[in-house]
Amino acid sequence: MSVEIQPYLFFGGRCQEALEFYKGALGAQVEMLMRFDESPHPVPEGMLAPGFEKKVMHSSFLAGGARVMASDGCRVEDGGFHGFSLVYSTVDESEARRAFAALSEGGNVTMPLTPTFWSPCYGMVKDRFDVSWQVMVPGAPPA
Repeated sequence: MSVEIQPYLFFGGRCQEALEFYKGALGAQVEMLMRFDESPHPVPEGMLAPGFEKKVMHSSFLAGGARVMASDGCRVEDGGFHGFSLVYSTVDESEARRAFAALSEGGNVTMPLTPTFWSPCYGMVKDRFDVSWQVMVPGAPPA
């Protein structure tokens, strides 16, 4: 038996916007998207906030070889993501710089890209959706 753990992000009504952002910023590929009004089973009465019928019930996208699942959830939330970070790891420093710059647009750099003892190019950023990212090139910097 194989076990797999995958991140699932709730965007409080901004999932479609987030998917488009990650497509541009990371080259993400949306594998699947279903809106609440496309569900094969009716959504229980009172579960959805008014106006959420066309919002994303479930989606899945690939970014950097990882599968991430995402939804709008059932109502507008504070949108904050806390206590975790997604790591975007690439062997190419120019790709790390491109991805970092794209994720930084409208976001907040918490640590600029810099060499560290574990990476020749490492930085941290919270994107415009408050998702925390670590962008890095694995391996020690050249001596």
